[in-house]
Formats: sequence, structure tokens, C-alpha cells
Amino acid sequence: MAAAAGSTIPSHIKGWVYSEYGKASDVLKLDPNVLIPELKEDQVLIKVIAAALNPIDSKRQLGYFKGSDTIPTVPGYDVAGVVVKVGSQVKNFKEGDEVYGDINEKALDPKKVGSLAEYTTAEERVLSLKPKNLSFVEAASLPLVIETAYEGLERAGLSAGQSILVIGGAGGVGTQVIQLAKHVFGASKIAATSSTGKLDLLKSLGADLPIDYTKVKYEELPEKFDVVYDAVGEADRAVKAVKEGGQVLTIAELHPPPPAVLFMLTSSGTVLEKLRPYLESGKVKPVIDPKGPFPFSQVVEAFSYLDTQRATGKVVIYPIP
Repeated sequence: MAAAAGSTIPSHIKGWVYSEYGKASDVLKLDPNVLIPELKEDQVLIKVIAAALNPIDSKRQLGYFKGSDTIPTVPGYDVAGVVVKVGSQVKNFKEGDEVYGDINEKALDPKKVGSLAEYTTAEERVLSLKPKNLSFVEAASLPLVIETAYEGLERAGLSAGQSILVIGGAGGVGTQVIQLAKHVFGASKIAATSSTGKLDLLKSLGADLPIDYTKVKYEELPEKFDVVYDAVGEADRAVKAVKEGGQVLTIAELHPPPPAVLFMLTSSGTVLEKLRPYLESGKVKPVIDPKGPFPFSQVVEAFSYLDTQRATGKVVIYPIP
């Protein structure tokens, strides 16, 4: 892949674009003539090899962030690819480096050309070198969710010996919360919810108490938890599952009931660097939905699948032509 760094950089590229708000199936179109983004001094230009979808991409397309968003735009937060050009102030990356990251430092202030294009730009501070043991597909699946998991657990103050309940344990963020709570934060007990068919996945990731949400109301369990991490938007139930004085964190509700607090990610390559040893040792693993990766030509179908909210782990797009 490093050879891509020496190839000619085009002025126009293929990318998925929407020019009005709505569902991906109605508004997202493949445009062969997207103007390649201008490179700023603190950025690198990346030849995209793989990208991943996130629920925030769908919310953005639906117009949730009109105040900070402009259209037409190319969606996409997660990227894995090869650096083909560096800005004058970039110190840590060079042409040919294989990198990955969430390219939007502030989730609600995204770039006009995201990762669902042949090339994209990203600030040096949001990127990390791709772990050598991970493929581009695996790397692309990680940045937004593993950073959200890690920074959220830090915000909640999870410490060694404490218990945690993960609501939505089989989703993109939830699968990483379980692993990080176990291997990085040293949780003493990890409970997590999913549908019946995904309970074995929760166990394999490190959950001590997999909970079938189709049969059990977790908020009615006699056992309460030091930390509750709500990844699906059930804060009203989550606050009933926490110990007195415990922490409830949600990533899916703008105005959660107290004591729950909303957490919004600030993308950081420093977090990816911090977690590199856990990824390279295999203690923490990517979780990719078995229906994928979806080819670049099927991005609309991939969004339609993501929007069913039944995906396991991450929905990945590969290869990007």
C-alpha cells in the first residue's frame, strides 16, 4: 500500500455526497467529480483504503447538525489509509505511513469531505500509525468507537475493582467498552445487554453477566452497578440500575435525566497511541459485522443496514477505489 504515496494525486475524486437532508437511500449519491480537499499546514492527505460507518453519520444526513454542517458534503468519520502528502507543520507522519483515526476532532463540526471518498484530510493530532497486526479493515472499524469507549470510561471514573453495566454491549461502542473495562480499567464485574443471539459474543469479549434484553429488564435486577454506560439511549432506565453515588453516562441522549450525563467525543490520536499495546497484543480486538465489509459501490446499502440498529460491532466499507 505504501506505493500509493508515490502516485499522482488527482484534483477530483470519487466520493459519496448528499446535497439535501434525508435517509441515505434518498439523498446519498456517488459523485465521480468531488474536488479533492485542500491540505492545511497541520494536516495530512490520506489515500483512503477502508472506512467505517457510525450512527452519527446517519444523524448528520438527517439534518441533526444543520447549525454546524454545510451541504453538499461527503460523510464519514473513521478512516484507515496511506499518507500521500503532509502539511508543512506536520512532524509525526510522512508519505507512505499507514494511519488510522476519526478525522473529525469535534463530532458536531465535521469536515466537508469525510472518509467515504478516495482521499480525505485529517489533522495530525487525530491520527495514529496503524497497528501492524491489524488490517486496514480492522483499523478502520476502531477509531470513533474505541475512543468513545475509552474517554467515556475515563469520564465516568471507572476504576479497578468496580462493576459496570454496558447497555448495548454488542454494538460498535459497547463491544469496545466491555473489552476496555476488563483489560484497561480492571473492572471486577462486567454486565452487558444484547439480544438473545449475541450473548455468546458478550461472553467472548469479557462480559461476566450477559443480559438478554428481550427477556430481562436490567433496571429491575436486585444488583446495582458502580458505573452504567448507556450506548443506545435508555438513560431513563439506566439511572435505575446504578448504585447510589455511582456514575451513569450516555452517548445517545442529548438531555438525559440526572444523575446521567451526556458524553461527546473529542477525537484524539493520543488515545489510539495509548491503546496500541492492547491492540497489538490482541487483548482488545476489533469487532466487525459479519455482513461486511461492504464494497464502496454499496455504501447506501451499508447505511440501510446500519440504520436497522441490528449490526454487530462495526459496519466497514472496503475497498475504497
